[in-house]
Amino acid sequence: MQEVDDPETNGVLGKPFLYVVVCAAGVASGVGGLIAAARERGWEVGVFATPVALNGFFDTAAVEAQTGRPIRSAWRRPGEPRPFPAPDAVVVAPATFNTVNKWAAGLADNLALATLCEVCGLDVPVAVLPCVADALASHPAYRESLTRLRGMGVRFADPRAGEGEDGARADLAWERALDLLERR
Repeated sequence: MQEVDDPETNGVLGKPFLYVVVCAAGVASGVGGLIAAARERGWEVGVFATPVALNGFFDTAAVEAQTGRPIRSAWRRPGEPRPFPAPDAVVVAPATFNTVNKWAAGLADNLALATLCEVCGLDVPVAVLPCVADALASHPAYRESLTRLRGMGVRFADPRAGEGEDGARADLAWERALDLLERR
């Protein structure tokens, strides 16, 4: 039996629907771990990607196979049906300096950003795992963007699981974003 979106229940066979927004950062290659964790927790998942993220930052074919849905990166044409139901929640991971700052400023120059700007007006819970270099994270505009987004109800998690071997930075802790959604 093929699973079908049901507009009455907002997802596939009554499951809540999660939008995952992927930005262009090296760790985006691990987004399949977030999708797997979300599905284990009962979410159906649809992925949005920034245009640059589509250029080799993650395996788009694998993500489409994992979700059973196309990755959204371009606006649909007038009259085309919506490929995803409305979201019950959103995760932005990895979230880059550029995306965080544009989002906080209300700039919607690509579909991923337009979607983030829109969901903030719909009281949809949003969790973010930033992936920003320390030098950029200290920039005043970035700190102000975090403050503005937090004021809009966006939740941020420390994206790392601590230190890896030999003091190296550990992999992204994808599940932390899902934990933020459950605590809402």
